[in-house]
Amino acid sequence: MTPQAPTPTPAQIKRWRKYLADEVAEGAVYRELANKRQGEERAVLLGLAEAETRHEEHWRTLLGEHAGKAMSPSIRRTMLRFLARHFGSVFVLALAQRAEGNSPYAGDTDASRQMAADELVHEEVVRGLATRGRNQLSGNFRAAVFGANDGLVSNLALVMGIGATGVATSMVLFSGIAGLLAGALSMAAGEYVSVRSQRELLSASKPTQVTLAAAPDLDLDANELVLVYKARGMSDEDAAHRAAERMGIYSCDCNPSLSLQPELADIAEAQEHEEIGSAMGAASSSFCFFASGAVIPILPFIFGMGGTPAIMLSALLVGIALLLTGGVVGLLSGASPTKRGLRQLAIGLGAAGVTYALGLLFGGSVA
Repeated sequence: MTPQAPTPTPAQIKRWRKYLADEVAEGAVYRELANKRQGEERAVLLGLAEAETRHEEHWRTLLGEHAGKAMSPSIRRTMLRFLARHFGSVFVLALAQRAEGNSPYAGDTDASRQMAADELVHEEVVRGLATRGRNQLSGNFRAAVFGANDGLVSNLALVMGIGATGVATSMVLFSGIAGLLAGALSMAAGEYVSVRSQRELLSASKPTQVTLAAAPDLDLDANELVLVYKARGMSDEDAAHRAAERMGIYSCDCNPSLSLQPELADIAEAQEHEEIGSAMGAASSSFCFFASGAVIPILPFIFGMGGTPAIMLSALLVGIALLLTGGVVGLLSGASPTKRGLRQLAIGLGAAGVTYALGLLFGGSVA
């Protein structure tokens, strides 16, 4: 007779039900994401969903007759499924990546070693999918996030520094508006010049096909075409061989990797430019997001508040915004949103605190 498995304890039953509910939810997340994808990405996501189904069966088998009583999945999985169904963006993949990375299976003897290994692999699969979206966001999104943070921190520091001197509320408000406009315009101009220059440098570094047009008229005894290929990093032998091919001495294309392949070069350039972003896109993102960040510190003054209560409320509003923006950056980078948010908060309020102290010092001196 086959020995019966030991009766699970109430604690095990509760834990296994939770695992089962989470696996069902994770599989649903991947299916929802797959519904919004096509081609290879869709196939990968459906493969992940199938793997989660295998994990479901493991817990159903262990639970046996206790599997019928369903539990609700964790709040994180519930939120993930909602976001996947209605949005399906890179943010959902980033959250799914963290969920896979936090799997408890490695430390639970009731989970098989294969399941624990699966979760590690799933994290890398989701990381790969999320990376594609991160690359698309990395240009303009970078400008937007840093623009918002700069607006929050710089204008809060300005408002707190000016407010601490004891000047009239209207002066604090005017200074905040001036700081918003000056900073937003400066950020937009800086981003435009930076991104435009980087794209121009990439374009200037791209090889051209001028060698094909010039080859028939080159001096065979002093073939400068060899210098072109040596300048691109080829050895003397490879450069001489490639030049001979271009001159028509050899009819073969013996090593295509040494020649410029326009279609591949265009793809590579498009990918590089996509990651950098467009100059106008970066500039407009910087302007809008700096302004949206910089307006938060002056909101209390816009609505008629003044003095210390307005400064404290301004600091509170900016603190909340810094936590949110830091958390978003942490989420997209695959790091802990909480740690990134707290780091942004500490940096922002620290800078504002210094200017506030200076304002008190100089305000007292003037008085």
